[in-house]
Amino acid sequence: MRYLPALSVSRLNDFKQCPLKFRYRVIDRVPEPPSSAATKGTLVHSVLEHLYDLPAQERTIGRATDLLEPRWAAMVERDPEVQKLFEEESFDTWLDSARSLVRTYFNRENPVMLSPARSNRERMLTVELSSGIRFRGVIDRIDVAPSGDLRVVDYKTGKMPNPNYQSEVLFQIRAYGLLLKEADGKEPLQSQIIYLGSDSTLTYWTDDKDNALVEDTIVSVWNQILDCLDTGVFPPRKSKLCNWCSFQSICPEFGGEVLPINEAGVEKLRKVQV
Repeated sequence: MRYLPALSVSRLNDFKQCPLKFRYRVIDRVPEPPSSAATKGTLVHSVLEHLYDLPAQERTIGRATDLLEPRWAAMVERDPEVQKLFEEESFDTWLDSARSLVRTYFNRENPVMLSPARSNRERMLTVELSSGIRFRGVIDRIDVAPSGDLRVVDYKTGKMPNPNYQSEVLFQIRAYGLLLKEADGKEPLQSQIIYLGSDSTLTYWTDDKDNALVEDTIVSVWNQILDCLDTGVFPPRKSKLCNWCSFQSICPEFGGEVLPINEAGVEKLRKVQV
């Protein structure tokens, strides 16, 4: 099956944070070194995904933490480069911190009482919106109540942001609602973001206006991206998030020189819209 390019929830947020970061990731595909925090997040997500492969009564803290090492081994098999993270950092300390996050999950939910289908865990959805824009996202978990109502659950290994800085994550879960509506004809009644880093949960109840507002935002951001494609200029946007950016050496805000744009990447990105 031929791969068709699509905008994702996370890449849209990249553009809103910094157009140059978006360009380096989406158009130029500049390699990024693995990050300890992101790798830990991937590992914990994998554990929580596979926890639900176990029979309900076996979904205990002990069995969950026992999954850490085999899931890590699977990650290394897919990408041996991740092992380089621990040339300077202690693997045992890092793994202990991942173990703590998995334990915290049990403060938030009782997995014995839940039964998400395999197809509703780490579900990738790609849809074509009425605007002709292809849009995609990966939903960590979709729960189906006996009544048929849906709940979206998203895991975060960081801490819950201050309410003044929650717009990005709220856009993300509202966008998941749009994806489900377009893919399956039904949107979630409720969405939850579980923050394992702060042992807290952010709950959002779907609003009837969400889908239209989310699609309007997607179209608005896409039009800004098209403007950048036409001019060839993706301006950097300096913020506190720059502290975690791996592109500082090729960012003018930090004295770097912007790389030449990948023209093949430009043409590929334009195909996002039918």
